[in-house]
Amino acid sequence: MMNSMIYKGYTARVEFDPRDDIFIGRVLGVQESITFHGEAVKDLHADFAAAIDHYLADCAATGREPQKPASGRLMLRVPPDVHAAAVRAATGCGKSLNQWASEVFAKEVVS
Repeated sequence: MMNSMIYKGYTARVEFDPRDDIFIGRVLGVQESITFHGEAVKDLHADFAAAIDHYLADCAATGREPQKPASGRLMLRVPPDVHAAAVRAATGCGKSLNQWASEVFAKEVVS
């Protein structure tokens, strides 16, 4: 299970650094490096929010479009036999391929 936080649609992975005795977070899904830290969970939440707010303000100040978190649209290329097997699995469950794949992804990656 991944330790994660979400703020304004942005997701961050959080890890504990025992050497420095702090939590360290990194925002996922954007090319720019957005990191934050805190000694306690309350500090971590505040620093995460501040990091995202700073990123958005900086983008606005410099005229850049901020990278958006995942849109929910996903295009995959899979071998034809995998595609066919997925269609059979979805049909067997009485679902569309999209519904079935969404549930499979959610089961595997959402805690």
